[in-house]
Amino acid sequence: MNIRRPALLAAAAFLTLGAGPAPVDLLIRGGTVFTGSDAPFVGDVAVSGDRIYAVGPGLSPPARRIIDASGMIVTPGFIDPHTHAGDQLASKKAKVRLIPGFLMQGVTTAFIGNDGRGDPDVRSTLGRAARRPVGINYATYVGLEPVRKRLIGEEDRPPSAAELIRMKSLVAKAMCQGALGFSTGLFYAPQSFAKTDEVIALAREAALRGGVYDSHIRDESSYTIGLAGAVDEAISVGREAGMPVNISHIKALGVDVQGQAPAIIARIEAAQRAGQKITADQYPWSASGTSLVASLVPIWAQDGGRPALLKRLDDAASLPRLRTEMAENMRRRGGADSLLITEGDYKGNNLAEIAKARGEDPIAAAIALFRVKDLAVASFNQTEGDIAAFMRRPWVMTSSDASTGHPRAYGSFARKYAEYVVSKKVINLRDFIERSTSLTADTFGIASRGRLKAGSFADIVIFDPARYAAQSTYEQPKLLAAGVRTVVVNGKVAVDNGALTGTAAGRSIAHIPTRGTCR
Repeated sequence: MNIRRPALLAAAAFLTLGAGPAPVDLLIRGGTVFTGSDAPFVGDVAVSGDRIYAVGPGLSPPARRIIDASGMIVTPGFIDPHTHAGDQLASKKAKVRLIPGFLMQGVTTAFIGNDGRGDPDVRSTLGRAARRPVGINYATYVGLEPVRKRLIGEEDRPPSAAELIRMKSLVAKAMCQGALGFSTGLFYAPQSFAKTDEVIALAREAALRGGVYDSHIRDESSYTIGLAGAVDEAISVGREAGMPVNISHIKALGVDVQGQAPAIIARIEAAQRAGQKITADQYPWSASGTSLVASLVPIWAQDGGRPALLKRLDDAASLPRLRTEMAENMRRRGGADSLLITEGDYKGNNLAEIAKARGEDPIAAAIALFRVKDLAVASFNQTEGDIAAFMRRPWVMTSSDASTGHPRAYGSFARKYAEYVVSKKVINLRDFIERSTSLTADTFGIASRGRLKAGSFADIVIFDPARYAAQSTYEQPKLLAAGVRTVVVNGKVAVDNGALTGTAAGRSIAHIPTRGTCR
């Protein structure tokens, strides 16, 4: 590890402190400090109120509290750009709103509304933090799904001219209320029914107001237009709408596209060289988290939503085609034993085991299951080679895609460190930290977060480099990560000596729209 003692930082810190300063609230002393931008050094971080007061070696202001961070890593709070924590943040239960799974691995800021599911009522979403305190900071997207459902429902058809105008108005209004940008989940019905020109028209409303286009692309495998075609579509949306693109949880999903990571990287970097701003986020797990229906049921059978799907299952004319295409989708994902049920009575069993126990073939078993409920599954569909190839790129940031029943909600950042920094050495420690902090803050315009510097919000993590690791597994997905000593959110200590304090110091973060585009 290259550690230096930066004289300029130290000098700036002492100038800031001046003679006879008032006590700072918190002094973190003697840790190996990664600022998010600079080479690491052994030094100190001083906090006053909700801001960082000074950063540098040898700081000595009077302090109301001193934390000895000797032997520890001190970093900016991690920023998770892709989560499904909206329901937790809105919970009536104060302990749930703390989001312990995030805090205990050092995540202090998260984005919600991903995969095209962001509520257009952004003012209400952001305003909840003032009414019901939360443990972490959060920002939100406006999503295609609720916008489309409000005008079209779950039908497979394009919007009329009048409907498109109203949909565009919803996106524009949400951006003016503070949305980060426009999010899509084009793999999922009914969003999958939207054609590219419709997506571009809506994305342009976010672009006009300084937003980012964030997309769970139309196909991460070979379901419809293929992985390469779906990446090209995302690039096209960004180019035509005139906005940055972030590809959600980038991956090569399933046996037909495994090994394609280098080709996909080349496509994206060619667009970057042509002048486009394109990034991606990634979670460090070989299994994705989705639902049984999304994994197996073809899009045409989802036209009209769940009621229409159940009717098709009872239709003798439709069922043979449906079974055949479900079997093909199961093959794409690696077979019945690659689909692990993560909720309900069959939790912890894969589809092959369930089929055997029921005395049915896997497709019949799957149909029986989602007649009752569309169950969550962990789908093992990626190779370590592809994961590593994407992870090494400097434009790929850390995320969790945190969702119920998958260990990624409780361990993604910790696992990336322990597995891919320490054990496999895919990336180094500084890259891990900066791609979990400053890269994310810069990409999405999150001001005054993602770096340890004077004047920034005091979101800080102290972790033990020998112990920081995920504990969560597919069998026990809610085990808290190990090794985080202290977490500070907006200047308040949320994790102290490895335990939650119960302090809910998080805030909502509103994107400031481009000037002159909102009335």
